[in-house]
Amino acid sequence: MTSLAARALRFADLAWPVLLLAVAWQVWIVAAHVPPIVAPAPAAVLGELAHDPQLYLGAAGATIGVALAGLVLGTLLGVALAVVIWLTPFAAGAMTFPALLVQSTPLVAMLPVIARLLGYGEQTVVAAATAITFLPTFVLVASGLRATPPGAEAVFDALGSSRTARLVRLALPSAVPNLLVALRIAAANSILAALVAEYLIGAFGLGRLFADAQSQFLTPRAWAASLVATALSVGAYAAARRFEKFGKLFTT
Repeated sequence: MTSLAARALRFADLAWPVLLLAVAWQVWIVAAHVPPIVAPAPAAVLGELAHDPQLYLGAAGATIGVALAGLVLGTLLGVALAVVIWLTPFAAGAMTFPALLVQSTPLVAMLPVIARLLGYGEQTVVAAATAITFLPTFVLVASGLRATPPGAEAVFDALGSSRTARLVRLALPSAVPNLLVALRIAAANSILAALVAEYLIGAFGLGRLFADAQSQFLTPRAWAASLVATALSVGAYAAARRFEKFGKLFTT
């Protein structure tokens, strides 16, 4: 009974902000006399979702697939660059500046270049998600590799350990907590990057669904696609946060 009550309280904590937002949304529509073509009522959006759920499930599945691929590739790339810099410190300047340049360039400006190189398809969306998500991993893992426990370096010096042994047995384990934080940060960003890329290149997924609905003045469909995209971003963050807590059980 206690467990059920705790779950009910947890659900209430999650549900009340959503209900409050829906009420505020409805009040705004009625009080401001907003026409449906500008902003639909919550009931219209929910009705659109219920009318054709397969449409949104298919689009959401496509977006999740490319976002997950971008997150995995971005994480691997970030870890690889961080390890290279740890092994070869003089490469830090050569790699850090291009990484910052890519991250600071707006996606809308970078996407046409990626599309010309890779084509207007799934690979371009994956590349966009990779470009957005790799920098948090690169920065945090590079910091974690240097955050070894006090005195550990002296112990490895006394043992005459090689650079590779220090990486595998000392630096990489020290960087795991930072890697978990980077995954939490990058998870929601990967969804956002995939949506923007899909919207701009008109390929597939929720971004394409939103673009088509907007061009056809199907406002409830556009808002429904936005609502699903928001749910995906929140879900990605929550899943990454839960994974972070699980991972910390083995690193503390």
